[in-house]
Amino acid sequence: MTIIRTFEGRQPGTALPKSTIDTQMHMYLPEFPGQEGGPPLPEDAPGPDEYRRLMQWLGIGRVVITQGNAHQRDNGNLVACLRAMGPAAKGVAVITRQTSPDQLQELAEAGVVGARIMDLPGGAVDLSHLEEVDDMASQLGWCIAIQFDGSRLLEHEQRLSGLKSRWIFDHHGKFFAGVTPDSPQIDALKRLIDRGRCWFKFAGCYESSRSGGPDFEDIAAVARAMAAHAPERIIWGTNWPHNNAKTTADYPDDAALLDTVLSWLPSEEARYKALVTNPEELFGFAPANR
Repeated sequence: MTIIRTFEGRQPGTALPKSTIDTQMHMYLPEFPGQEGGPPLPEDAPGPDEYRRLMQWLGIGRVVITQGNAHQRDNGNLVACLRAMGPAAKGVAVITRQTSPDQLQELAEAGVVGARIMDLPGGAVDLSHLEEVDDMASQLGWCIAIQFDGSRLLEHEQRLSGLKSRWIFDHHGKFFAGVTPDSPQIDALKRLIDRGRCWFKFAGCYESSRSGGPDFEDIAAVARAMAAHAPERIIWGTNWPHNNAKTTADYPDDAALLDTVLSWLPSEEARYKALVTNPEELFGFAPANR
């Protein structure tokens, strides 16, 4: 084994509300192999039991499970994980026109409330399917989680502005070429958010940061700007189990990462929105008692 995952340790300095929703993570069950066209399953492929240990450590109350690229368009693992996690979990699946009505019904009954577009290597459904997935998601009342190289956001702004579904610009936008709060891509992101259907997810900052950890200052500058612009449109996720980490040395300290990322939100009220009320609204969780 080349990677040892951590499920306990120093408590985060930021105390999470008990109903906090982790909106970005993957989990796996051993009976579901990886599918052709996707990346390999992560080493040791952690599942519901391991994730519950992380929830207890960090103080997470609820979760959105996202279909992993390793399983491509086969949502069987996702459905099984949702059933294992029970009412605390909802899901984001991969769908296309080839997804049958019976399959869509099974997904909805399992707790799926969103569809995934991943226009990066290993993704199962790319931006060429955007309008097709949007038609399906809007009819189902689902949102769409969209991930691509945000450096190209200006090329896609018109298409994104026409979406009928609520949608998430995933993983801090993944601006691989680098942006600042004054970049035209960030102006475009603000315009998209102001149209009323776009949310911005804080998750996986290490995947696109050019300045690197532990502060990820390039990602932080944009995150602060977006949180100031639209605190009601920010959501947060752990990005567990950090599939890009291939060795123990690469594996992030989840408590430290949580503290870093949540420090980019300007106030306790903004944190509560990002952790509880914003994802409740977007994913359809029952409102928590504050």
